Amino acid sequence: MGDLGSLREKVDAVDDQILRDIVQRVKICRLIGELKKQQGKPVHDIHREAEVFSRVRERAELLKLDPVIVERIYHEIVNMCSSVQE
Repeated sequence: MGDLGSLREKVDAVDDQILRDIVQRVKICRLIGELKKQQGKPVHDIHREAEVFSRVRERAELLKLDPVIVERIYHEIVNMCSSVQE
């Protein structure tokens, strides 16, 4: 099983990867924002956001995670990504 310290190091490594993935998502969203501006499209796309939330709820259920909590997390991520597009 491992000792507490080594397990915490593994959790820290996973947290670091999550943050790197969020940074990558933000970078992609900035590019999307630039394209939206060029095309005269609004930052917020309610239909796309609904698709994202639906997809993550479904994935959460398949992965045995609480879909409500996962959706809340994604609301924050989507809000952050929307703010970099403005």
